[in-house]
Amino acid sequence: MTRVIHTGDTHLGYRQYHRPERREDFRAAFRQVAVDAADGGVDAVVHAGDLFHDRRPDLGDIMGALSVLRTIDDAGIPFLAVVGNHEAKRSAQWLDLFESLGLATRLGAEPVTVGDTDFYGLDFVPRASREGFDPEFEHGDAAHAALVTHGLFEPFDFGEWDPREILDATDVAFDALLLGDNHDPGTVEIEDVWVTYCGSTERASAAEREDRGYNLVTFDGEVDIRRRNIDTREFVYVDVELAPGEGTQRVRDRVGQHDLAAAVVVVTIEGDGDPVAPADVEEFALEEGALVCRVTDHREFPEETEREVSFADPDEAVRERVRDLGLSEAARDIDETVRAGDVADSNVDEAVQQRVAELVKAGDADTFAAADPVDDSADDADAPDDESAGADPSKAGSADAEVTDDEPTDGDGGETTAPGGASADPLGSEAEPAEADGGETTSGDGHGSEAASGDSDGGETAVSDDDATLEDYL
Repeated sequence: MTRVIHTGDTHLGYRQYHRPERREDFRAAFRQVAVDAADGGVDAVVHAGDLFHDRRPDLGDIMGALSVLRTIDDAGIPFLAVVGNHEAKRSAQWLDLFESLGLATRLGAEPVTVGDTDFYGLDFVPRASREGFDPEFEHGDAAHAALVTHGLFEPFDFGEWDPREILDATDVAFDALLLGDNHDPGTVEIEDVWVTYCGSTERASAAEREDRGYNLVTFDGEVDIRRRNIDTREFVYVDVELAPGEGTQRVRDRVGQHDLAAAVVVVTIEGDGDPVAPADVEEFALEEGALVCRVTDHREFPEETEREVSFADPDEAVRERVRDLGLSEAARDIDETVRAGDVADSNVDEAVQQRVAELVKAGDADTFAAADPVDDSADDADAPDDESAGADPSKAGSADAEVTDDEPTDGDGGETTAPGGASADPLGSEAEPAEADGGETTSGDGHGSEAASGDSDGGETAVSDDDATLEDYL
């Protein structure tokens, strides 16, 4: 006789509802299976895949799995398992790591004998690999044989693979198929072979209303499959059918009839009542001590108003912004080359360099002259300033004050002095005269710049900081 615990879909590491408490719940459920195995004296724990919820579990989840596996190993019970679709990696599997530590056995085509039963394993097989599938299982000598695999099989809900395709492809006479992937437990007999799902050890979705647990399978001439439940976090399901005129308060009243302490509350709403704000119900449940509350209203309400949505043309917005920048003709030409779809992206750099070379070779300085930017406030330039409209221009220090003949001035265009000897410069700084030979002066930003020549023959004028140049836009 061989008696084993058939479990699976433990989904360690699943942080359901983004709550760390739920991740610990999945670990605690798996730990309870291990404790039951040690206390019940079973011959093996058989895991049908999806030990982890993700192929990249956190270190804490790996350490948690190791802790549970050590509990099983300390009891002298072998842990036999296959790889599910959630945890499958391209090369080495997490199950291989645990096997290297002596804490697990990865089942495959060769039988692993426990008592009088040979156990085989088949990792999750993607749908694209099932056509012409040939498992090539080796024959064993035990009285019974069981295949452990992971996938959605017919005739169960969501089934997409007929298990007879596997049974007919091998000469091994299996007594049972111990399955994982479908989180709802179920058992059927197909061609004298028992096909059974153990279900998940914790609720991975709100739709899994049945109690969680595992199968206790005994091979002793015949196959005996029994269900064992385990304690998990309470899920409170509140299904509300609203009558006309009923709404949020009715839902709150129904939710309040339950003990919500540390529970996951799942509320579904049907009927003809008024619209219900889910946030109000969820807030009420949390105030009553619930860990999580989710509200689903299956009713449909017509839209009260129709909303017209229009979108501006982004290309036109860019063109308008470019006009406002006051770019030179050359810069606008280059901008059009970059943004236009006539030139492939890979050729934009070359096209821009070629265009710049052509413009420079043409030698037209006006092409590089900055245009006046569009100023939306220009229309307000002529409007009188309310604060300065009544100002006395004769006051010293006024920005609009005129220099009269009575005020002393520097005959060579030097500093203008306000009455009383104070400088007209509001910062009180002294102006540094430009050198006649075009020497260096200090610009307003404190950096050295080349001053314009003082010759009266129309010499070159220095470019000010406010002037745009082609380099600014390349």
